[in-house]
Amino acid sequence: MERKIKLTINDYKTNVWVDWCPGCGNYGILSAMYQAFADLQLEPEKTVVVSGIGCSGKTPHFINVTGVHTLHGRALPYAEGIKLANPDLTVVVNVGDGDLLGIGAAHFVALGRRNVDLVVIMHDNTVYGLTKGQASPTLARNLQPKALPKPNIQDAVNPIGLAIAAGYTFIARGYAARVQHLKELIKKAILHKGAAFIDVLQPCVTYDNIHTYDYYNKRVYDLQEEGWDPVVKSPEELPQKASQALAKSYESDGRIPIGIFLVNPNVPTFEERYAQRLPNYLKVPPAREPIEVNGRPVITTEKFKEIFRKYVIELK
Repeated sequence: MERKIKLTINDYKTNVWVDWCPGCGNYGILSAMYQAFADLQLEPEKTVVVSGIGCSGKTPHFINVTGVHTLHGRALPYAEGIKLANPDLTVVVNVGDGDLLGIGAAHFVALGRRNVDLVVIMHDNTVYGLTKGQASPTLARNLQPKALPKPNIQDAVNPIGLAIAAGYTFIARGYAARVQHLKELIKKAILHKGAAFIDVLQPCVTYDNIHTYDYYNKRVYDLQEEGWDPVVKSPEELPQKASQALAKSYESDGRIPIGIFLVNPNVPTFEERYAQRLPNYLKVPPAREPIEVNGRPVITTEKFKEIFRKYVIELK
């Protein structure tokens, strides 16, 4: 049934106090999400925001849709389970760079391989902000934000490069201080069919005194404004497009590209792959399957044992 009343930005706000540090880049990300959701008129009851642990983990508390605040590094499998159980839902994940690329890195790669139709927004501030500024996987070697007693001795993970290698079919980078630009990236990611990843440069004003607003304002530029074409027009074009996007993600000389690096519409989603094996999957996904009729379970204990014995393991 079509909604008669148009939703506004305020309809997506909760009454929970937003308690990030004043000036935190997360405010820009939250504002972009409010605006993107309102522009797309996402139905709150059919939209799910999932998060892990860290400052970004608070995001579902501030958005008036269904929200799930999960475990450290485990936001993606939660989100995948939600989406696969009910493919009609719009699922958006908010995670920190430490949460996603540290303990959650295996799940990040797995989602790219599967191409589940959901959006991952990574709050990238190069530190673990909630636990007092330790180096995250995106902090470059030899850098020393003020919370570190000595310079970082590990190399940084390249989030865009890892997403390309893992197989994400929409890969972009935003900047928290360019809210309108980020809003458009989020909208395009939601409308994209497949696994979408947005690496958002998000200054931590409390612990990262290197990657400040001034630092980014002097360096970021929009790929699309310079004519970058991210779309893979055929499967044969992917190797060339992917290698070009990877090279662009390593760009230095004081320039940091934001915008869409790569879009590959030629890969079937995981839901479509399931439907090829289970023809009724999209018509009757797990979330819609009845578990009881007139108060009685659809499968009796004896029937369950029979199924278990036939397909899983022999029962006495």
